[in-house]
Amino acid sequence: MPWESDSLKLLRVLEGFYRPREDEVSRLANVARMNKLYLAYLRMVGDAVGYELAREEARYRWFVENVVEVVEALRGVNYALYKFRKPVGHVSVDLDILVGREDVPRATMMLCKHGFKMAVVEPYTVTLERRGFIVDLYTEPSFAWIIYVDGGRLLRDYVEDVDVHGVWTRALTREAEVVVAAAHALYKEHLILLIDCLLAWEWLNNRAWRIAVDLNVKQALKELLKICNLIKSGLAEAPYKLEPHMIIKAYIEKTLEDPVFRATLLNMFKYVIIRKNIGAMILRRITRKSY
Repeated sequence: MPWESDSLKLLRVLEGFYRPREDEVSRLANVARMNKLYLAYLRMVGDAVGYELAREEARYRWFVENVVEVVEALRGVNYALYKFRKPVGHVSVDLDILVGREDVPRATMMLCKHGFKMAVVEPYTVTLERRGFIVDLYTEPSFAWIIYVDGGRLLRDYVEDVDVHGVWTRALTREAEVVVAAAHALYKEHLILLIDCLLAWEWLNNRAWRIAVDLNVKQALKELLKICNLIKSGLAEAPYKLEPHMIIKAYIEKTLEDPVFRATLLNMFKYVIIRKNIGAMILRRITRKSY
């Protein structure tokens, strides 16, 4: 058999076309973890990771129980689950929620009544925590206080009702999730994970392209697809770290095309000034392999 990248082997495992050898199980598990596909991988290899699968399934149940409690607490609030829907089983480190700007105080109060405590308050985000479960309330998807997707338009135009384990809640449409994943990977994280590629391969359609154009993130979607094709061809590994020249080019194009991004660009200087550990943060981003 010709040489295959670990990313490609992981993809074939998830598709049901490959059974990892005993000496590969642990290595591919680490690749799956870095690509936020750990639960999906464990479910496919089954008996080879029985104890670890049981532990991850328990984490998944705990995550879902918390999600259900949060969305029930937010009844009547203008909100939508954000970066939530995936084409495979997935345990997230936190729960991201888009909230209408005028509803943030109410949403915060309702969650505090359910035992959450505010941990961080920033211009476009309020972070709350309860017994290790983290909820991020976003008014705008942003990084360094720069808005890279118009949260108001997402919340107004690209939300639908979905069933989350028997509870109806509001969430981004599948097509909007593809677009958000591309923008998040390119503009904020500078890393493309295999789970981002699965989103694109499963849910990309003409409507997703229209959303990308509407939200001024078409270039991000193009870049995502280009890198995902390299990964699928075995020519690149995931997570894929974007090169500096690619990031600079993306920011220049975004500045020229997106008035919201352009209007908040100077917020970056305020962000840098107020952050006491900015040097350590930059170093971590440069050296990290995933997030």
